[in-house]
Amino acid sequence: MQDRSRTTALSRNFEGLCVVAFESRRADDMARLIQKHGGVPKVTPSMRELPFKENQMAIDFANRLIAGKIDAIIFLTGVGIRYLIKQIESNVDLQEFLTAVRNVHTIARGPKPLAALRELGIQATYQVPEPNTWRELLATLDAQLPVANLVVGLQEYGITNPNLTAGLEARGAIVDPIRVYEWGLPEDPALLIESLQQLASGASNVVLFTSANQVRNLLTVADDLGIEEKLRTALRKTVVGSIGPTTSEMLRSCNLPIDLEPQHPKMGPLVQAAAERAATLLSRKQQINIRLTADPGNEMDTQSPWYNSPFLKACRLEPTEFTPVWLMRQAGRYLPEYRAVRANTSFLELCKNPSLCSEVMCTTVERLGVDAAIIFSDLLPILEPMGMQLEFSVGEGPVIHNPLRDATDVDRVMELESTDSLHFVMETVEKTRADLPDSIPLIGFAGAPFTLASYAIEGGSSRSFLHTKTLMYHDESAWNALMQRLARAVVRYVNAQIASGAQAIQLFDSWAGCLGPLDYRKYVLPVMKKILAEITPGIPVISFATGNPSLLPLLAEAGPHVVGVDWRIEMESAWELVGEDHAVQGNLDPLVLLADRATIRQRTTSILNQVGGKPGHIFNLGHGVLPQTPPDNARALVDIVHEISSQRN
Repeated sequence: MQDRSRTTALSRNFEGLCVVAFESRRADDMARLIQKHGGVPKVTPSMRELPFKENQMAIDFANRLIAGKIDAIIFLTGVGIRYLIKQIESNVDLQEFLTAVRNVHTIARGPKPLAALRELGIQATYQVPEPNTWRELLATLDAQLPVANLVVGLQEYGITNPNLTAGLEARGAIVDPIRVYEWGLPEDPALLIESLQQLASGASNVVLFTSANQVRNLLTVADDLGIEEKLRTALRKTVVGSIGPTTSEMLRSCNLPIDLEPQHPKMGPLVQAAAERAATLLSRKQQINIRLTADPGNEMDTQSPWYNSPFLKACRLEPTEFTPVWLMRQAGRYLPEYRAVRANTSFLELCKNPSLCSEVMCTTVERLGVDAAIIFSDLLPILEPMGMQLEFSVGEGPVIHNPLRDATDVDRVMELESTDSLHFVMETVEKTRADLPDSIPLIGFAGAPFTLASYAIEGGSSRSFLHTKTLMYHDESAWNALMQRLARAVVRYVNAQIASGAQAIQLFDSWAGCLGPLDYRKYVLPVMKKILAEITPGIPVISFATGNPSLLPLLAEAGPHVVGVDWRIEMESAWELVGEDHAVQGNLDPLVLLADRATIRQRTTSILNQVGGKPGHIFNLGHGVLPQTPPDNARALVDIVHEISSQRN
């Protein structure tokens, strides 16, 4: 009875959706899995390995190995190992070759090359853990086999992986590549063409990719058929599942959406994850598409309760009964409620969970009594669909594994044609807006282009910004191309947040303070003007940068409604620099919240005295709340601002 109940539950998962899957060797298994989970399968071969008939490269490599000129071999695929043996066995003593393999370090990328080596009686020296991408491979070498000055044979995966080759060379390895096959289309592409036409027509609900190379073949055939744009448009309305990180990277590099990826990069978990989430994701994508294609109009809804909130009135330079206050990073590690959520999920997983994002922000708003909420997200996920390989490392913060260092690197940055792959942010906006009290405005946000560019170029945090400024000064053309591409992405991103329910936008230029005014004016100001001119009209925009008060007039010149001010300048002086035609936000030193209540009150009073009750002031910290901050001190600050300002405004 229990088994029958479980099968019945599984059969309802896909709820009868049409599922297109691209799979060759295990097509029958894939079809059965989809049917088991309640889907209507259309499983389509999309590629095949084409082994080289005569491969002198493989023969020469085998001879170099036997001669002792190779120190280690990385095996990326099981089928590649088998093809390699076939291509050399007529020209090389096979036993000598296998003995030579046993005498060097061997690295198996995953279970398939591991199994192929065992068939030959070889035990791999090292096995790369899941999800078996080039990043885990390099991490395995870093931990167990430093490759500096080693000659490393690399059995390639049909096509060259430039990230892996560059990573090995950066570690001092001498890479000796071995290509034994290439990817081609199926012998009979009729079924593939039929599936592509079905997808392009919008007749399918879910599409599953099990290999990165399937993506290239699909786009090639679609281009030949003249339906590539129709296919891309249809995929934005279809649930797209990727078997693992390598396939996801390919989808992103081709500017295609990714909606789900299983925890384990295998067929079964992929189908199960798609079955569990497809119906919900499909509904959300359709809703987002409707919102984004609707005319947003030129004005905010003046009848909504949040329109006349103290925060939005201050943005418009209108008088308020008290000074509105919210805190940057107001939902963070200093709160026990946030730490409880983070105990069960990683930071990036949290950012991609709209329900949890809404929960942590709405709980914070209620606890602190602030006058505005800001969506819980991060500056950097926008870089993923643009081709940056982002990871949040424990103890290190964000890391970009493929940083930009020259014009060639800039060329590979993808245009953000749509925000489909960032749908979780739009869902967070929608969910948070629905969960907040109607009187509380919701702020969306994005990183400003300079800060995004710096992360992408440096590969993470930096103090000197050596690589960023080197590219900026030495190749102005590449710099401008990167900044313009980021500017277009930011406009699309924040306008999508506005369409999803945000009432204001803050642009964070956290690292712009490393620039002097001349450099900011030349290299940054033009793109900031472009962004601010193209954000949905009528939506207040806050421009915030840290570290250099002399940039304040330039921030204002770009055209925001509000200029954020850090603690390195007196508020009275800051407003003079910004100009009376702009509202200001700030600017208590975040470390003051670690002091006693008397000090907090005295420093808060000083800022409010400098403002003197003028309309257009939004109280905030000069940067984000620190993890060491006592939560009660944050609440006390909000209460102090409300109490003192209500007596003056």
